[in-house]
Amino acid sequence: MSSWALFLPALIQFIVDHVERTTPQGTLKSQLPAALNGVLVEGGFKCAAGALALNTVVHRLSVLSKAHQIKDLPNPTRDPAVQELLRRVRRAYASRGVRPTRKTALTKDPLEAMLATCTDGLIGVRDHALLLFCWASGGRRRSEVSSAVMENLVRVNNRLYLYHLGHSKTDQLGAEQNSNAEKPVADKAADALTAWLKASNIITGPIFRRIRGAATGAEPLSAGAVALIVKRRAQLAGLEGDFGAHSLRSGFVTEAGRQNIPLGDTMAMTGHRSIQTVMRYFQTGAIGQTRAARLLGDDPPGGGGTPDSVEL
Repeated sequence: MSSWALFLPALIQFIVDHVERTTPQGTLKSQLPAALNGVLVEGGFKCAAGALALNTVVHRLSVLSKAHQIKDLPNPTRDPAVQELLRRVRRAYASRGVRPTRKTALTKDPLEAMLATCTDGLIGVRDHALLLFCWASGGRRRSEVSSAVMENLVRVNNRLYLYHLGHSKTDQLGAEQNSNAEKPVADKAADALTAWLKASNIITGPIFRRIRGAATGAEPLSAGAVALIVKRRAQLAGLEGDFGAHSLRSGFVTEAGRQNIPLGDTMAMTGHRSIQTVMRYFQTGAIGQTRAARLLGDDPPGGGGTPDSVEL
């Protein structure tokens, strides 16, 4: 029997065990045996007994999927049986009003509030540059920021850099012929990056690094550190919401929708290949600006109220 045939039932059982289902009595219950639940908690695989959050289940399946992609192995998470089970689970959760949560989108106004907190010396200069580099270049992922190096950065003029995104989630091979690999870092973002490079004396290697005291370290920030910077600046700015590294990416797309930027231009900046993925955020930003959303406004599209010639 192939390893695939052995692994697939275990994957399905993992999903069944770690989500909640509604019993005939109307209560919620997970199917994981109590003894096994205890072992997982004791081993540090779970924080507490009981069902995992739907977000956690989906995240763990995503990690498993990525591991198989990296090793070029058949991906069990793409099996039709697994996909159908996930669809049923999502429908069941949605019927109870539960949906996977997403990080709060960091649009222009809250971003500027976070930038205003970056006044704490060298750390503030770095964080100011990092936030703008990530957001203004199309909402870079935290892994792309932590792996950014000077060798991929070209200064075009005083207020424009081009960063070559040599490797990304959607371009695993870092193809040099990718026409969308060059990401602009312009205007305020370019000013902030120039200030950081000057203050840190960085000319080669990682762009964003750890800081010890008043000195810039040699090692780059980790992807986790990028997320922590976003969280810390959001807290300092007094922002309400669940902010994280992905807030920069979703916020860029949401703001582009608000400002009626063509979807193709937005996707060229972000590097999204799936229209379905980017449209979730794009539509969220654009929906409040559409004519249909403002039919009851004081000055409705088309001007005026009910024409005099219309008989009611």
